[in-house]
Amino acid sequence: MIEVRWHGRGGQGAVTSVELLAQAAIGVGKYAQGFPSFGPERRGAPVAAFSRIDDKKIKVRSGIYKPDVVIVLDSSLIGLVNVTDGLKPDGILIVNTARTPQELKKELNFSGIVATVDGTGIARKEMGVPIANTTMIGALIKMTGFMGLDDLKESVEHRFGRIAQKNLTAMKRAFEEIKSSN
Repeated sequence: MIEVRWHGRGGQGAVTSVELLAQAAIGVGKYAQGFPSFGPERRGAPVAAFSRIDDKKIKVRSGIYKPDVVIVLDSSLIGLVNVTDGLKPDGILIVNTARTPQELKKELNFSGIVATVDGTGIARKEMGVPIANTTMIGALIKMTGFMGLDDLKESVEHRFGRIAQKNLTAMKRAFEEIKSSN
């Protein structure tokens, strides 16, 4: 099983990402959960969302406290939120930033894998908006390999309709452009 925690701000699409991943995983015969964790926050406030994906039935129904992967949609949350809290020592931290993985690895003193991609820049160029949630799904797929990019096509098309191809192109670019500390 792979467990993923997403950090973002209200309105950046963390919840949409976990829903898309869950739908895509189920569509290819896997089992999945996707759920948010937020209270009365409003647009711009820090939020977290969670994904679980496995090849067998998922029996656990609790929050995710020891994720395999953490995705940070907004790098300004680093320092405001402890993004590595509970992340497994050999886990993967994926950050939407133009900074290098080595810079963040040193700053956060994290022993696992740190990967970065300019998801916002890609989203602006490919979709015309600075919302990098679907872009960061491409980064997640590259760093974990638990699904293929093509596995997301149907879910993205269903969710985004006529703008789906722009999202798929942004995902593919993040998949290709992500850099890792390994």
